[in-house]
Amino acid sequence: QVQLVESGGGLVQPGGSLKLSCAASGSLFRQLPMAWFRQVLGNEREMVATISKAGETNYADSVKGRFTISRDDANNAVYLQMTSLEPEDTAVYYCNAWPIVRAWWGQGTQVTVAP
Repeated sequence: QVQLVESGGGLVQPGGSLKLSCAASGSLFRQLPMAWFRQVLGNEREMVATISKAGETNYADSVKGRFTISRDDANNAVYLQMTSLEPEDTAVYYCNAWPIVRAWWGQGTQVTVAP
């Protein structure tokens, strides 16, 4: 069973940057594409970025050019570097496999973009 723990969120001003981390337990993580998602209270969770086992990436239009997803299989980790943050990026951010594995949802990490 894989457990995912997100970290790195916080309060940042518009235009600022944050780097989120997702630590995974278990070796199964390394065999799967991974993704970052975000959810605003009352809204559905949306995909932000995905990364294949080979490192190929894909991004939601709303974050393209501002966010970068990466993975470090040696350390069982996935990262999301976020730059030029906007108030609309405020959400709880989660990582999961892609396609998702429902049992793998963690607690997420809150990102708040405000002056």
